[in-house]
Amino acid sequence: MAQIPRGGDSSRRTFLAASGGAALAGLAGCLGGNGDGDDGDGDAVRFILNPAEEQTDIIEEYTPMQEYLEDETGADIELIRAGSYVETLEALDANQAEMADTSPTAVPGGEGFADVLGMRTAFGGPLYFSTIITTPDSDIESVEDLEGESVAAGALMSFSGTLAPATMLSDAGLDIGTFPQGDAEDLEIQTAGDHDTAREQMVNDDTVAAATTGAFASAPQIPQEQFDEYEEFVEHSAEYDGAGSALEDGEEELQLLAVSDPLPRAPIMARSEWDDPVREDIEEALLAAEEEDLIPDDVGEDYELWFTGIEEADRDDYEPVNEVLDELGLEFEDFEDE
Repeated sequence: MAQIPRGGDSSRRTFLAASGGAALAGLAGCLGGNGDGDDGDGDAVRFILNPAEEQTDIIEEYTPMQEYLEDETGADIELIRAGSYVETLEALDANQAEMADTSPTAVPGGEGFADVLGMRTAFGGPLYFSTIITTPDSDIESVEDLEGESVAAGALMSFSGTLAPATMLSDAGLDIGTFPQGDAEDLEIQTAGDHDTAREQMVNDDTVAAATTGAFASAPQIPQEQFDEYEEFVEHSAEYDGAGSALEDGEEELQLLAVSDPLPRAPIMARSEWDDPVREDIEEALLAAEEEDLIPDDVGEDYELWFTGIEEADRDDYEPVNEVLDELGLEFEDFEDE
């Protein structure tokens, strides 16, 4: 995959605040197990899922993948929704899951205890995009106009919902201070649990001037022509063809302020110490999966996965994530000690 270089200083701060003290303890009760690497439900392969969008039933979405992998490998796969981005990574670190649907930020965060099995693709594309959006009736016409305003962002660790957009704000000349570890100087950035919530906070709260989300959560409500000046989005984004499609169903129109550089799509990861022959079988089945395996014809639109395949990938493909972290001065090396 082509790398997209970014500038940024190399000063780093340890990014520990994101995980919070109780995240892993709360997750242990959901997953079961004895903490020594044994599965909590016999020989079940525990697959923890990342809560990227509040309004979706992620267990339902992943059920066709679960059934496909079970048919292909004979494994018993248990799907578990995590309560946060952090929990997906901590579950792997604590031997409380074998596989995880994670954010791209989990790749540097999981170094030493979590491996990349593959990168998810959407309609053939391994790249996706962040957006900064507002409402058409606001007085905001550019990112620079957000000085002194309040902005809703995704989860604290969300690459496309929070971290990449933070660099976009900074690149536009806004002083983001020590965000995401502290407060921004030129504006207020409020983090929400997911992309949908950030968008809805902006729509429903007049004090929130803009929101930052992955394009998958914003493009359906943005007229397609607003994306036409962003050539890489038009060429690579799976969301371009459906831009504005939700407006036909009466959804509120949104106004586009900015689109990010291309970002590597999220990975599926595995616990490094998971040593079982079924792991190789599952990895081979993941990489061989076709769109119809992941999104069968009989699946309702509300329960469709957002991706259509998984391609081979490794840590090098996520170098753009490291570059964003560098620009924000973040370091994940001590994350596993939380």
